[in-house]
Amino acid sequence: MQAASLSTVTTVTARHAVTANTLATFKVVPTGKAVGAEIQGMDLSLPIPDDVKEALRQAWAEHMVVYWRGQKIDDDQLMAVSGVFGPPHEAAARKYHLNVGEKIDNEYNLSRHPSVSIISNIGRDGKPVMDNGGLGSYEVVWHTDNSYVKTPPAGSMLYSLEVPTNGGGDTSFNNQYRAYDELPDDLKRAIEGKSQVHDSSRNSAGVLRPGVTLPTKPEEVEGPTHPLVRVHPVTGRRALYLGRRRVWPSNYILGLSNTDSEALLDKLWAHATQEKYSWTHNWQVGDIILWDNRCCMHYRTEIDVKQRRVMHRTTIKGEVVQAPW
Repeated sequence: MQAASLSTVTTVTARHAVTANTLATFKVVPTGKAVGAEIQGMDLSLPIPDDVKEALRQAWAEHMVVYWRGQKIDDDQLMAVSGVFGPPHEAAARKYHLNVGEKIDNEYNLSRHPSVSIISNIGRDGKPVMDNGGLGSYEVVWHTDNSYVKTPPAGSMLYSLEVPTNGGGDTSFNNQYRAYDELPDDLKRAIEGKSQVHDSSRNSAGVLRPGVTLPTKPEEVEGPTHPLVRVHPVTGRRALYLGRRRVWPSNYILGLSNTDSEALLDKLWAHATQEKYSWTHNWQVGDIILWDNRCCMHYRTEIDVKQRRVMHRTTIKGEVVQAPW
């Protein structure tokens, strides 16, 4: 615990030592894993000049996930930082809560910013719980944010306000460029020209969304159709695009029988979520992470239900998913 405390002090001190965001202080430190890099020498509460903005966008394109330590900003500043990478995307899950009468400015649910989601394990009484109608304290399986909408967000940015003191809630990210590049030839042939329906009924913790009926057969699965492989609009590279997968009936591949669809998805998910493609972030208060939903998935470990975890998330407007075929 002492080492973690010293680390927090060091990162916060480093942020306050920055009097202006410049290329002279800007530094990109790769994680050494398949994905991710830390951005050092920045205070995100200060203005970001155009040359630093461009350097940030280049770092994001190269590393897919970038993060900053020891930041202290409000939601308006979070929106401004997110805006460096693109215009805001309204969180897709928000409409489900509004449709059942949830109120804006509920501290533990809906932010006043349409593009800011409050990701927490806090219940109505202000205490941590396992199930709060959102992600709660549950394990969150590998997934891509908002793949269940027609035009999914390009990226997501998560800012930590409260984190468990004894671990839990760690977030892993994986590299779906490499997952596609290293896909066995028989699987590449099997998915060529194929698309799947992306299930919108349940969130990433498997909780049924408010006001939604659980599908009982594939024909009842609601959601858009996206190709199994997408072309990144900035890098031009191909990436597997699997979205999320719930208990059947859920995502399914068009043009295949249920049996064949499930068998092919089993193989794709087993390949795409191998440890060699991933990197795990251990959260501290004041961390901000930006990830690219077009070429990454992410996963969260279960949280100790006695520990508070509160994060604010923005999403960045994306493009219609482009297939390579």
